[in-house]
Amino acid sequence: MTRFPPPVRLLLVNQFAVNTGFYLLVPYLAAHLGGLGMSAAVVGVVLGVRTLSQQGLFPLGGTMADRLGPRTAILAGCGLRAVGFGLFAVGDSLAVVLAASALSGLAGALFNPAVRAYVALEAGAARTAAFALFNAYGQAGALVGPVLGGVLLLWDFRVSAVVAAGIFAALTAVQAAVLPARPAERRGGSVLGDWRECLSDRRFLAFTGVLSGLFVLQNQLYLLLPVQAQRATGWAGVVAALFLMSTAVTLLAQVPVARRLARRPRGPVIAAGLAVAGAGFVAPALWSGLVPVLVAAVGLALGVVIAQPFVNDLVPSFGPDALAGTYFGVFYLGSGIAAALGNAAVGWVLGSGDRPAALLCAAVGFACAGGVLRLHRRRVLEVTA
Repeated sequence: MTRFPPPVRLLLVNQFAVNTGFYLLVPYLAAHLGGLGMSAAVVGVVLGVRTLSQQGLFPLGGTMADRLGPRTAILAGCGLRAVGFGLFAVGDSLAVVLAASALSGLAGALFNPAVRAYVALEAGAARTAAFALFNAYGQAGALVGPVLGGVLLLWDFRVSAVVAAGIFAALTAVQAAVLPARPAERRGGSVLGDWRECLSDRRFLAFTGVLSGLFVLQNQLYLLLPVQAQRATGWAGVVAALFLMSTAVTLLAQVPVARRLARRPRGPVIAAGLAVAGAGFVAPALWSGLVPVLVAAVGLALGVVIAQPFVNDLVPSFGPDALAGTYFGVFYLGSGIAAALGNAAVGWVLGSGDRPAALLCAAVGFACAGGVLRLHRRRVLEVTA
């Protein structure tokens, strides 16, 4: 970690704290809203507002990072999330929780592309290694957050909300004091012109399209695999064990795997990650029981470990440094749409049985791996780092 510039080291710790604050609150939000007397439909709307405001506004956050500098977008995002989570602590009405949900989602749309753009620009030639650590720190936060949230719930959900808001308020203050400003590169033209340049880049759009499969598969850790695990054991607690195992694989494997693959061509490495993730789903497609589900979870985690740092390394390479945030924003918007559509398709197939749904996921992994290899052979991925 010491080989990275101080801003990158700070943002790695920031990613741990961001995920800790997020996951100590959000996994328990639906139950809290239900306890307020809201119907399942209303709870779904509130949660959907957060997701839509984040996924739908990623390009806005990326553009803000490019135009005003990533530090500005990071500070604005952390500050807004502190306000949003704080509203969950003080308000019970539908209007308040909708506002809190919208602000929390907008916050993610602002700082997620900005943080990645800052790391990509600051880490230079070591950005694959930086993104490997970035992923590991984020997973560690995703592990600590729910545990801390569960402990805080022994008092009250509002205590969790206050602590989460406090984490983001502290992040805002620390980064305002310590994170160096990285001035935005002066660039002519309009915001719409920036978006048009990004959306007219056929190489980037092709890459975004085939990589959507990775995010469809990642989302099965929240949909297909928990359903299969609970059906296999009849025990709801097995879902927590599933998350714990996936996180452990990421923490143990991320850095050594990225180091070992650092000198390999990015296209084949990303394709290998997709293939490994898809191969994991072959086990529950062929056999029933808990063990095949665990195999799928491990395969999925390893696939993401292999591919994700190289994906984040490649995304900003398609465009100029001045548009790094915009490219990240558009990439994650496309990934979010694909994940939503993929979840809908998997959920529909899941209605006819676990095995067909797992087979669909395996097919997605293999098909997208083939797509990445095709782009590599056509030299589409030969872009300047």
